[in-house]
Amino acid sequence: IATSNPLSTLAPKRKTKKKHFVQQKVEVFRASDPVLSVLMWGVNHSINDLSQVPVPVMLLPDDFKSSTKIKVNNHLFNKENLPGLFKFKEYCPQVFRNLRERFGIEDQDYQVSLARCPPLKDEDGQCVGLLLTSYDRTLVVKEISSEEVEEMHNILSEYHQHIVTCHGNTLLPQFLAMYRVTVESEDTYLLVMRNMFSHRLHIHRKYDLKGSLVSREASFKEKVKELPTYKDVDFRNNMQKVYVSDEEKQKIMDKLSRDIEVGQWKMAALSKWSIIFFDIICPACVLLLQFLVRMRIMDYSLLLGIHDVERAERDEEEEMESSYEEEEEEETDMAPAPGSTSPEGISGYMSSFKPMGPGEFDPYVDVYAIQSAVDSPQREVYFMGLIDVLTQYDTKKKAAHAAKSVKHGAGAEISTVHPEQYAKRFREFITKIFA
Repeated sequence: IATSNPLSTLAPKRKTKKKHFVQQKVEVFRASDPVLSVLMWGVNHSINDLSQVPVPVMLLPDDFKSSTKIKVNNHLFNKENLPGLFKFKEYCPQVFRNLRERFGIEDQDYQVSLARCPPLKDEDGQCVGLLLTSYDRTLVVKEISSEEVEEMHNILSEYHQHIVTCHGNTLLPQFLAMYRVTVESEDTYLLVMRNMFSHRLHIHRKYDLKGSLVSREASFKEKVKELPTYKDVDFRNNMQKVYVSDEEKQKIMDKLSRDIEVGQWKMAALSKWSIIFFDIICPACVLLLQFLVRMRIMDYSLLLGIHDVERAERDEEEEMESSYEEEEEEETDMAPAPGSTSPEGISGYMSSFKPMGPGEFDPYVDVYAIQSAVDSPQREVYFMGLIDVLTQYDTKKKAAHAAKSVKHGAGAEISTVHPEQYAKRFREFITKIFA
């Protein structure tokens, strides 16, 4: 009786407090937090579980079809952050662990970068669905459709083989993981990639280039943004050029050729069995059957980000002049500031080296970065990589190609064309962006 009286007295208060708390949080909670919270929980759970599984000597065909799933019902722990019912699924965990290793990313660093603090929402507006950046800005999390999950499965084996063959030296996205988060019976599919832009160098201009001039100009609404995404027509009208050394240009074009271009073997003349034959009998020929064309992928873009070193130096000087009060405020902030380096995470080890200034970067972290040539008219750092590589030339694209050809004329440089034609035109365009 002695123990029951205090409980009966406290029960109504506890119940009222709990009810009030839930009502207070429900709007914010349902808006965005559940998916992010379950993602962070799931990444922690999956990486911890995977660390207990021995690394296989070699990947097997079943590894490219496998998945791990966990369903949580009515759990009570951390209920202010996690919904009571959710599911988390990781696709092909062994394959993506192998890819992370080949891209030089340790699982513990990946775990910290993605799950230590909530990812930041990208307000760019270019992407349908969620587009997130990890708090340390080294990773990008993109919401994809169930069809894109299927396309990812279709290319994953070939993608992995391509990464092995080129030793990770590629302009393709670095795919690091793929998940499904289920909250309130709604599925959200998420693809994790390395951020093509720097975790610390600010991007001052940004272009999405396809090699086509038809309907390839940024809208007025886009152009008034703080950091607009310009397109091919804007690139030409701005007389924009990329100033890199001949050696760097050759490296870029070599990567591009391996990633997209048709070699001396024409895809039209090759059957599926011919490709298998060359994979087995003549491994050297694999490089001639280039990845994106072989997978019938088109409509991809070159993402180009430009860091203006002189502008960054001016901004840094201005910040130093008025930074005393801001520094005091930052010291009281518990959460790591965006772009800061933590003692852990993908960019964390850099904190042990000397501080970097404007235009300086670590090529092991900023793998898509290229320094401008010594004799270029302005000091810049370029970030270049291929994006949107999950569009295959299927019946829908063929229909779109026919419709655009009728609208713009058969000779128009529309973006929806056969993969071989797209690759050829894309490569020719990229050669022209250099000064």
